[in-house]
Amino acid sequence: MVILVKNEKYKTTYEYLIEKINKEGALHFCLIDPDPLRQSPKRAAKMAYCAEESGTDGILIGGSTVFDQVYVEKTIDEIKKKVEVPIIIFPGGIANVSQKADAVFFMSLLNSEDPYFIIGQQALGSYMIKSAGIEYISMGYLIIEPGASAGWIGNARLLPRNKPKLTAAYSLAAEMFGFQMIYLEAGSGGDAIPPEHISLCSQILSIPIIAGGGIETKEDARELVNAGADIVVMGTFIEKNILKDNGSTLAPIINEIKETGKYNKKNYKKK
Repeated sequence: MVILVKNEKYKTTYEYLIEKINKEGALHFCLIDPDPLRQSPKRAAKMAYCAEESGTDGILIGGSTVFDQVYVEKTIDEIKKKVEVPIIIFPGGIANVSQKADAVFFMSLLNSEDPYFIIGQQALGSYMIKSAGIEYISMGYLIIEPGASAGWIGNARLLPRNKPKLTAAYSLAAEMFGFQMIYLEAGSGGDAIPPEHISLCSQILSIPIIAGGGIETKEDARELVNAGADIVVMGTFIEKNILKDNGSTLAPIINEIKETGKYNKKNYKKK
């Protein structure tokens, strides 16, 4: 599979991400929930278009309460009409999978107390992903306090905000198991991740760190990138603001991520 992004060809979405992180230092992702109770596919497409115009590097499709694959596919169809950046599934469950996306984050919620969220749903979805030929990017997923909906639904044993060593230990174990990326969050719409967690992980990991949850200002974003985040994900802020101002409040945050990232470049190897 070859993806074309702004006239540049990449063999895979994963290659695109690694090369762009190495080149720019830090990226931004827009997270859009395909739940029809939140927004229609056409509204989601407008959000994605404004996010791309503001400088985002990718669109994540997913949410903790996605139970209808039909709306996932409709949302991706509409977004593809509007944007060129990769569309990646951020699955809340096996219903949140579609071969129409460029890739799927094959995630394991490593600090869940329920094996279903660690390996169960991944096993159930593996045949679907394989037979559909969807590119999969393995990712260790960790939820820090307070956790919000993601923590509650995933039955997570939330990582304490004042114990960054625990987060780093889980992250390092994930890398040793062979995961290609780590995703840290404190729950959608909740508090941002304490930068100490990202900083410690960044010191010991050799795979990219994605950070999401609670980012409202360019200062929030700058703090996470300075701590070592390679990709900053924003969802709630975009859902609340982007169609009101056509991305005028998002663009400065993305610009801050890019400017800060220039001084935090890494040299990741593809795994």
